[in-house]
Order: sequence, then C-alpha cells, then structure tokens
Amino acid sequence: MSKLAKRFWERKPLAKMNPDEWEALCDGCGKCCLNKLEDDDSGEVALTNIACRLLDDATCRCAHYGNRHQFVPDCIVLKPENLDTHAYWMPQTCAYRLLWEGKPLYDWHPLISGSDQSVHEAGVSVQNRTLSEFDIPEEDWEDHIIEEPL
Repeated sequence: MSKLAKRFWERKPLAKMNPDEWEALCDGCGKCCLNKLEDDDSGEVALTNIACRLLDDATCRCAHYGNRHQFVPDCIVLKPENLDTHAYWMPQTCAYRLLWEGKPLYDWHPLISGSDQSVHEAGVSVQNRTLSEFDIPEEDWEDHIIEEPL
C-alpha cells in the first residue's frame, strides 16, 4: 500500500462502513464496558473502575458479545445512526468517538499497530484493573470514579 493510500476509516464516513469495518474500529480497551456516572446538572460523565458483569477483565472483551442483550438488556449497541446521542459518553480514546469528532486514531490502535495487544501495552486499556459490578453496591460507585487511562 502506498503511503498516500488512505485506510478505510480515513476514506469512509462511519455511516458507510460495512459491519466488519465497523467492528474493526473497536480497539479492545474495555473502557466502554465500565459503569459510568453522569452528573444530572452538568452532563459530565465519569468513569468508574466497576465493569459490566460481562467484561472479561483479562481480555477486555465482552464474554457474551453476540447475545449480550439477553444478560444486559440496557447494553447500548453503538451504531452510526446513534452516535450523535451516545458518542459523548464513549471513552476519549475510542475510535468511534475520535472519528465522529474528525480526529485520527492513535498509533497504538490495533488497526495501525497491527497488534491486538498494543492497546494494553500502551496502558490505555482497563486490563486487570476492574471490579465486578456484583461486588460493589451501586450506592458506592462514586467511591470508584477513575481518570480515563490515556
């Protein structure tokens, strides 16, 4: 490939990507599976280190991705048509959010690095840093707010 040739995410708008391209944008950081708290007044979203019951802490992937709604009915399926509504709560490093905002992907993104492990090696994933939502009462979640690993 020529250095001038654009990669699919650089030449296609999100709405024109096929399902495989869309799924390939996920960097596997696991941050979208962290429970978040939203301030009712400011709309600010805070991450907690409390993960969805389906997040595999070691791989940062959903243990039941294909049928996750059977286990977590309110899990949001991010799609081009709902980015305007949901992109604001996606992690700052998320490819979907970055592209939606007109920004480039980071060098550690697996599509650029060629390695699924680069997100973990860069320290931007939540690998081995989460607690199960089963172990922390919801009223204590504010005690578990974290800064996003960048």
